[in-house]
Amino acid sequence: MTSRLTLHTSPCAGFDEPFEMLAACHERIARTLRLLESLAEHLATAGCDDAAREAACDVIRYFDLASPAHHEDEERHLFPALAAAGQPDLRTLVDRLRAEHREMTRQWDAVRIDLDQVKRGEWLIKTWAETSARWAAFANLYRTHLAAEDRHAYPAATALLGDAARGAMGRDMASRRGVRWPHQ
Repeated sequence: MTSRLTLHTSPCAGFDEPFEMLAACHERIARTLRLLESLAEHLATAGCDDAAREAACDVIRYFDLASPAHHEDEERHLFPALAAAGQPDLRTLVDRLRAEHREMTRQWDAVRIDLDQVKRGEWLIKTWAETSARWAAFANLYRTHLAAEDRHAYPAATALLGDAARGAMGRDMASRRGVRWPHQ
């Protein structure tokens, strides 16, 4: 039986297909947000037990490591291409997405403090309403952001970036993660 507090694995995508990799990251973000929301429910019913502490560690690990790299991928490759397209609607979208990245980082700082308390077993049930509201706001902001990227930013950037730009994007993404690409 699978625990509701388990972070499942996701499909693999390679650096040779950077947009597929970004989309796979969105799937992992969505799963991690569901884990965060399940953790809030779990804390209300079971308290700060071993499963809660493990789930908190999983969420922290993802949003401390993978999410910032993902945002940097977008900031370095997608947003400049969209902004340079000369279309006012894309420029407005880029401004919004960049502002949301900053807000997600700000909200993550507060959510992470909560999760650190859970991880150490120091979280108190009396803070549940405030904690769960903060986590829900964080998850909702992320979901709205992901939807805008999936519906508008990614399709537009896919159309704008040719094979050479995608190849450079994949190599940069790999390099920043310490992966030698392409394999030789």
